Amino acid sequence: MYKYNCLNPIAGVGLNLLTDEYTKVEDLSEADAVLVRSAKMHDMELPDKLLAVARAGAGVNNIPLDECAKKGIVVFNTPGANANGVKELVIAGMLLASRDITGGINWVASQAGSETIAADAEKEKKKFAGCEIKGKTLGVIGLGAIGVLVANAAIELGMNVYGYDPYLSVNAAWNLSSEVKYAKTLDDIYANSDYITIHVPLLDSTKEMINEEAIGKMKDGVVVLNFARDILVDEPAMLKALEAKKVKKYVSDFPNTTTVCKEGTIVIPHLGASTEESEDNCAVMAVKEIRNYIENGNIVNSVNYPACDMGVCTKAGRIAICHKNIPNIISQFTTAVAEAGINISDMVNKSRGDYAYSMLDLDHEATKDLADKISAIDGVIKARIIK
Repeated sequence: MYKYNCLNPIAGVGLNLLTDEYTKVEDLSEADAVLVRSAKMHDMELPDKLLAVARAGAGVNNIPLDECAKKGIVVFNTPGANANGVKELVIAGMLLASRDITGGINWVASQAGSETIAADAEKEKKKFAGCEIKGKTLGVIGLGAIGVLVANAAIELGMNVYGYDPYLSVNAAWNLSSEVKYAKTLDDIYANSDYITIHVPLLDSTKEMINEEAIGKMKDGVVVLNFARDILVDEPAMLKALEAKKVKKYVSDFPNTTTVCKEGTIVIPHLGASTEESEDNCAVMAVKEIRNYIENGNIVNSVNYPACDMGVCTKAGRIAICHKNIPNIISQFTTAVAEAGINISDMVNKSRGDYAYSMLDLDHEATKDLADKISAIDGVIKARIIK
């Protein structure tokens, strides 16, 4: 029997995938697995028995990844599960920035009760006129699941699209429209784009990547859209650019005191993935990741341990091991198994930075004595019997 804890409400369509072998608990200290959305976990005391944390979403800033790795807690996210919801809002953001739709709506609301509203609207509407996005150029920075969908949608809307991603995956490349032009550098994006949208993870190297220098390389009157993370943009520098009319509009999905109600900003209350479909998709993916790891030992979409998948175990036994990425440790695993008189029929070892993960399929059922012996090896964090 496995126990799980939900730190935030998780869509029932996902939780319904859990079998009778899983029981929900309210006390985190009892949990084998945690499902989370936005709850901040950095100050939480994580129990030693905890095996996995699954974030029903892409960002994992609310989870202490290094601390989890040190304790052998595998952290998962759900890349792509909310991609369509974010894509649709990015397109909406472009339209809102191109035509003063919100200004027009606010004017209409201010005229409530006016008997001449129809005639007045014909006189006032020129104040809210804008431009069409067809034929304009969109620069997409980051061609992951969301970036690819945004680029493809913009092509369908008749835009010219440049894409920049030095780490473009094979899967993303297959899904990307052949009409998207490849930008070799960020400067290519800045120089050519009427609209720029950012879809990169928050790293030390990407923090405030859209800064005064980057903005200075952009076309006059550019629209910048940020539906990834607010601190990817140096927002004080962005406000200066808006005041100078260098940037026409800054659209952000991250409300804060720097940008809210500032001239030229359109700030949305973090609605990117706030659709029923996105929440359902994230919940389903998160639960499947938890089950695959707990029941089979497989790691898919982890952010602190390497990907490692041996499918469903068809042998007599399987042991999964979270360990340090250090020399000679694999030979100690095989020695321990050999001394137990058990044959290894298959094995896999993957590493990610300071940490690694190994799975051993055995011709004999794994025993507690063997798991304990492997656990005692220097550098092993957790050894777990899967079968």
